[in-house]
Amino acid sequence: MQDHEIVDLYWARSESAITETNVKYGSYCRKIAMNIVDNSEDSEECINDTYLSAWNTMPQERPELLGSYLAAIIRNHALTLYRKTHSQKRGAGQTALALDELLEVAGTSSTEDMVDMSLLSEHINRFLSGLNKNERIAFVRRYFYVDPLTDIASKLSMSESAVKSLLFRLRGRFKTYLMKEGYEL
Repeated sequence: MQDHEIVDLYWARSESAITETNVKYGSYCRKIAMNIVDNSEDSEECINDTYLSAWNTMPQERPELLGSYLAAIIRNHALTLYRKTHSQKRGAGQTALALDELLEVAGTSSTEDMVDMSLLSEHINRFLSGLNKNERIAFVRRYFYVDPLTDIASKLSMSESAVKSLLFRLRGRFKTYLMKEGYEL
């Protein structure tokens, strides 16, 4: 089923919208949630919350790319759940590692300051538009989807150490870009 047909089902308030969303995007959403919360029960909770949010908030302009719309929703639910379950401890999981890497760029002590990407979305989009395809893929997969380095290396046919180096350089370029744009770090 095409995205616009699924969105039409949401607008018609048809329960099959959820079923069709799950058929087309269930595994995609599950991967995003698992990368962040690293727990199958929590992942399923995030998926259910995502479908409910999509049901309640489908925008008037009807998203052309339903997958991107769902990815943003599930990522927010997963990060909220992650912060809630890890408020007393800093685990060594991929989420904490990826957020710590970006925190180095922003120079902030609050993970919440950095997780709220809505404040930086315009800067991030402009920065990403200036990157080549592989750089963009590495940056987005690491800092949006919170993919492990091994997955990114496999996707880009690079070694894990090459991906680490690439991400290190990209964080430096991102920091320079933000300072040039007048974003206070």
